[in-house]
Amino acid sequence: MYLRFKFNHYLKRFPKLKQLLGGLMVLVLVIATASPSISQGTENYGEALQKSILFYEAQQAGKLPEWNRFPWRGDSTLEDGAEVGVDLSGGWVDAGDNVKFNYPMANTVVNLAWGGVEYYDAYEKSGQLVHLSQNIKWATDYLVNSFANDNPGEYVLYGQVGDGKQDHKWWGPLEVVHYEMERPVYKIDTSCPGTDLAAETSAALASSSILFRKNGEIEYADLLVQKAEGLFDFADRYRGRYSDCLKEAVPFYTSINGDQDELVWGAIWLHKAKQAQNYSYSGSYLTKAESEYENMTKPYDYTYQFDDKSYGIYVLLAQETAKEEYQRRAEAWLDFWTIGHQGKRITYTPGGLAFLVKWASLPLSANTSFVAFVYSDWLKSQGEIKKAQRYFDFGVSQVNYILGQNPSRRSYMIGYGENYPQNPHHRTAHGSWLNNMSKPVATRNLLMGALVGGPDQDDNWKDDRGDWVQNEVGVGYNAGFTSALAKMYAEFGGEPLTEISFPEVGEPEIFVKSQTTARNQVTELNLSIVNQSTAPARGIEDPVMRVFYTSESGQAEKVSVSTESNDCPSNFSSTPVKLKQNLYYTEVSCQDTVIYPGGKEDYKKQITLKFTNQSNGSIGGFFSSLGGIFTKPIQITRICLYDQDELIWESDL
Repeated sequence: MYLRFKFNHYLKRFPKLKQLLGGLMVLVLVIATASPSISQGTENYGEALQKSILFYEAQQAGKLPEWNRFPWRGDSTLEDGAEVGVDLSGGWVDAGDNVKFNYPMANTVVNLAWGGVEYYDAYEKSGQLVHLSQNIKWATDYLVNSFANDNPGEYVLYGQVGDGKQDHKWWGPLEVVHYEMERPVYKIDTSCPGTDLAAETSAALASSSILFRKNGEIEYADLLVQKAEGLFDFADRYRGRYSDCLKEAVPFYTSINGDQDELVWGAIWLHKAKQAQNYSYSGSYLTKAESEYENMTKPYDYTYQFDDKSYGIYVLLAQETAKEEYQRRAEAWLDFWTIGHQGKRITYTPGGLAFLVKWASLPLSANTSFVAFVYSDWLKSQGEIKKAQRYFDFGVSQVNYILGQNPSRRSYMIGYGENYPQNPHHRTAHGSWLNNMSKPVATRNLLMGALVGGPDQDDNWKDDRGDWVQNEVGVGYNAGFTSALAKMYAEFGGEPLTEISFPEVGEPEIFVKSQTTARNQVTELNLSIVNQSTAPARGIEDPVMRVFYTSESGQAEKVSVSTESNDCPSNFSSTPVKLKQNLYYTEVSCQDTVIYPGGKEDYKKQITLKFTNQSNGSIGGFFSSLGGIFTKPIQITRICLYDQDELIWESDL
């Protein structure tokens, strides 16, 4: 204030100075007001949108569809829900863990579908509509299955698969989690309900129905509306916080904010879905939403996220009704994030990130940016250009910060740009076979498209897998960001890549190590079956080795073969099998033992194969050295490893 006063004082005293500076002041003003556009065109928003959607395929559980584009992912959790007779094999695992948390998953679906509806043309033009729709349907199919009993008075909704506390004690890939632990399922029902979970699931199906209806998938859209109405009835008639009943969600996704906002949220989305389905619809769900809104707390100084829908409610109700109450609430919130409201303003980092809290600093900014874009668009339609531009510019600045316009010149989305995170807090991407977050040192699989938690309030960030605050990823982290990117593409364009490639894993993943020793009449071949698989991870459920060797005529028949193993309690070896002339093989099996990359006791199993001379005379030196080369008359030529009848590794010796 003092500097501005002194400057004006000098302009009054020296009129010519005012004239000289006039043009410069205009230029500065133009630059200042247009500053967001200076950097708007420097990012490829088409590529960023493409990769942000792609990330959801890395989180898929169940029998993977043919359209999954991650070469290092495989089928997983195929028996989820079997204990209760419900197919819960699909859906998304939540983050860097292996648990399906339906509460944030449903909110993720809403955010993706909402962006798809708002920016449908952008998705279509960018070629990403098919990928968005496929990924949303993967989740909505799972959520429909989770609503296991939709009969009024007998409602059952499964809300979680996997014990979070047990899961977080183990650091291994999703494809083999079923070897390591049970996968219990948890529910809410009429005797112990969860308004927030049921209403959020309703909102997920309702919002998605609008997108699928635009796609022409009318039958599926109608099914989603039907299920959404049943879920909303469950939420409304049987009140309570879901985490009071589904206690296994605590502390991971506790319902801290309560369930009133979700009830309003679910009603709004059903209103929009019913409008899209039937233009003669009476508007009863909007009436319900406005009525329940009166009982909702109305904050302005936090933001839209999985447990607080207040801010999204303000915007949607403003769009639907144009009432001053909702507009005032929405603008109080967005002003807090931009110019400040009632003396309070969010903290900005030196580099320009609107920083709310240390957990998920970037996803929270991205969520706010997306909803700010939606509200900005509506304000423009109402002729409120100045405020609309302010909120739009805010969203642009935050998305650009995430993509690399920050002090470190780092993209916080994996696989985008030249300088991006290498070590996200993600079990399956890391690819450890040792149940160890630190080994191997380098992450083995590229988690393409994932948005990490982000920097602190001083723009500091470290690429440390063990720091889950800054390097966690999750389906909820990418959702608002994806929708914000769709808006950025709509405004500024960009080119999605014609082909997405992933680096190959360099080292062998499954193999057999062999070492030989010889004494008197016995020569031992120590065989170690090693499973370090990661692309995808897999278990070897019926490991069988074949050791091939040549022998002078009649010599192999004079040798007896046996096995010993502490790792494989049920093991055996076959007598020499003659293939042709002097070529033989011996089969070595490790029955009833699964070898999988789950820890040091699980990824490697050893078996000792013994060759004993039954004829007179010594055969000491039966093998010559490491690598299994027989001295005459017998010589090893190859070792092959099978899983049942599938050949998975072989090596010529």
